[in-house]
Amino acid sequence: MEKLYVIKIGGNIIDDKKQFQKFLSDFSAIKAPKIIIHGGGKLATGLCNELNIKQQIIEGRRVTDAETLNVTVMVYAGLINKNIVASLQSLQCNAMGFCGADGNLIKSKKRESAGIDYGYVGDIAEDGVDVKQFVNLISNGIIPVISPITHDGKGNLLNTNADTMAAKIAIALSASFEVVLACCFEKTGVLANVEDEESYFPSLNKAHYFKLRSEGIISKGMIPKLDNAFDALEKGVTHVAVCHAKHISGITTQLKGTQITAL
Repeated sequence: MEKLYVIKIGGNIIDDKKQFQKFLSDFSAIKAPKIIIHGGGKLATGLCNELNIKQQIIEGRRVTDAETLNVTVMVYAGLINKNIVASLQSLQCNAMGFCGADGNLIKSKKRESAGIDYGYVGDIAEDGVDVKQFVNLISNGIIPVISPITHDGKGNLLNTNADTMAAKIAIALSASFEVVLACCFEKTGVLANVEDEESYFPSLNKAHYFKLRSEGIISKGMIPKLDNAFDALEKGVTHVAVCHAKHISGITTQLKGTQITAL
């Protein structure tokens, strides 16, 4: 099968104009089918603070009330998404921006969690990714740029974790492509010491991940990132890595950072 590169970008890279433009330039140079999924939590959080909208994060996941949902839709599906598309077009990369509601690409359901009300947070439904739509876009030379906003099919938008979206898209398309999933941010990989960029784990299996998590070495936003990375590997994605955004410049020959492994 043809290779497909599913690349999630988030963290401080999006807030750093120079690093982000370098990332987009490297992404545009990948001569293979590709999809980009982006986050942008810090910008949304900053705007919520300016508007005095209280924020709550539980194990790296944002609690989304009605006011926060309005902000995340504006920032993710609007400001960040369209700026990425415009930047990629300037690099002769024929990108098109979407949220899950566009073309019914990604459907979700409101999260139900015992004892925790996450508000307007969506978990992607079973068969919620429209594979045919994605394949049609890719086969027509379109590079999808996906914001982490989904819908429930009943007229409601929902905020969805960007790492989850990347993993679910990668899993759904693994029946049609040989999928490589790269979760990119500002660190060299999964770090043993967050203050030391050289302390990254070259590889990480699930048993080691759970041990590090129980010891508190892995915590907060890294938890959903790695939960989704292992889910992708276990459900058909060929190769998964957590790496620095600068590492995608060589993604077609060698993935750097922390390689997610079965054993």
